[in-house]
Amino acid sequence: MADEKLNLLVIMTDHQRADSLGMLQPARPAGGRPARMEVTPNLNRLAAGAAAFTRAYTTCPLCVPARTALATGVYPTASGVVYNDWKGATAGRFKPLHQHLAEAGCAVGHVGVDHVRVRPPLQKRVRFASWTTPADHARHLSRLGLDPTPPEGAEAFRRRVLEHRAGKRPAETPYSSTAVGRWPHAAEHFLDLWLARQADAFIRTRTGRFALLVNLWSPHPPLRVPRPYDELFDPEALELPANVGVPAAGEPPGRRRGVAAQLAAGVDEAQWRRVWAAHLGLLRLADDAVGRVLTAMDETGAADRTAVVFTVDHGEHLGQHAMYQKMEMYEPALRVPLLVRLPGAPPRRVDAPVSHLDVLPTLLEALGLDVPEGLDGESLLPAVTEGRAPAGGDERAVFACYSGNPAPGDVRRAVVTDRYKYVFDPADAPELYDLTADPLEMTNLAADPARAGVVADLHARCAEWHRAHRDPVFRA
Repeated sequence: MADEKLNLLVIMTDHQRADSLGMLQPARPAGGRPARMEVTPNLNRLAAGAAAFTRAYTTCPLCVPARTALATGVYPTASGVVYNDWKGATAGRFKPLHQHLAEAGCAVGHVGVDHVRVRPPLQKRVRFASWTTPADHARHLSRLGLDPTPPEGAEAFRRRVLEHRAGKRPAETPYSSTAVGRWPHAAEHFLDLWLARQADAFIRTRTGRFALLVNLWSPHPPLRVPRPYDELFDPEALELPANVGVPAAGEPPGRRRGVAAQLAAGVDEAQWRRVWAAHLGLLRLADDAVGRVLTAMDETGAADRTAVVFTVDHGEHLGQHAMYQKMEMYEPALRVPLLVRLPGAPPRRVDAPVSHLDVLPTLLEALGLDVPEGLDGESLLPAVTEGRAPAGGDERAVFACYSGNPAPGDVRRAVVTDRYKYVFDPADAPELYDLTADPLEMTNLAADPARAGVVADLHARCAEWHRAHRDPVFRA
């Protein structure tokens, strides 16, 4: 279904879990028992008309590497962007999605966070029809005299942990913590709802072919939530996964040194419930922002001639495995939502493992554009339009890496197949999880003699992929 006239809308959130789509959670009751409420009603509406990839994986559970890999179709160790390199010092010369679209004659709009790093940078590669970032939002708040600094002080929402650096002493680094608070201003001035208004305006002023990339920030911490979103979900009644606050049996001995584990240290169940309620409130706010963008598409008639993609850079542990934020290879952080809606294509569900690396070739093919050689993913267009399973069948594998943040540090490499996930750490014990029998990944099977053949096979596949993608971890 290649179409040289299609527009493109790509929407991404940050820190949103794959299981959030279709999730129902108890709302705060007005009286009596709490009612169960959709967390993402607008995304659920989008999913109902889309190809929903239920086992999509990020290439890295970290913002900049993940978004750069998606935009370029090149694996992080091959592109050079393996950690949050905000200045782009490690970036390579790879053509991003934005440039493909501009060269095809689309008016390209960017709304939201800018976490893609290539050389030259995006704004030197592309003449954007519109470019709006959080810095513009900060100026919006300033003009209104609204101070975004929390009354409690910024440090109240931070936790300092020891970041392990390659070849250096651990460095103390601040991260957003599990603290919960209220954003003091009207919700309409919150970043993501303001960004949605900018995206709405872009759509309503288009007269030709366009491509709009909307990059929302929520539900990324800090967990400061405006009214009424801070009061939507009842912490005491929330239905949490069974492994919140519980590490896996057979967890590698050094895993508690990782950032995600340090951020969760000492957090009790009552606080995890407050964290979940705040996270879900921010997620519902982001969903309302998505709803505004989709409504603009419907009301202008653009929806009938626009390919729509929704995905996320990475997920969020929210206490599972006694971890917070991302930066590990467990399913809550590594698996992400992926929806692809094409005009004329029927809704369908695809349960095979797929990668963010598959997004760029899929979109280029769907829009009738040339797919360059050398990309690391494959087009999923046959799955979207015909229901054809991605190549590889039960043996299909996707790969992920983590190399530290915000500089080279802890190392994880992973391979995920239909049934198993294998995680390699050169400084610690390996991990193997049977995702079919143990979806919460609570029993590490890597030391089980009965699985030695599985471990050997997956280690070899993991090593082969990473060697081919210039990863020094597997150089020897």
